[in-house]
Amino acid sequence: MPRKKGGSRRRKYSKGASKTVESAMRRRKRGTLRSGKAGKGGKVKSRKQAIAIGLSEAREKGAKVPPKKA
Repeated sequence: MPRKKGGSRRRKYSKGASKTVESAMRRRKRGTLRSGKAGKGGKVKSRKQAIAIGLSEAREKGAKVPPKKA
């Protein structure tokens, strides 16, 4: 079987960012993840929204995460 071409891949998100997203997903599953500033909004039910919140928290911590898309 031929091997794949290409060199080493660069990481898009840091390990810390992945952990922050993972914890946000866990909080969503438990029902404790809330949206909005200071968590004053309603419960987050959407998987995509939970990932977005996790990435946003990672950015605040200074983890390696690409900037928000406009």
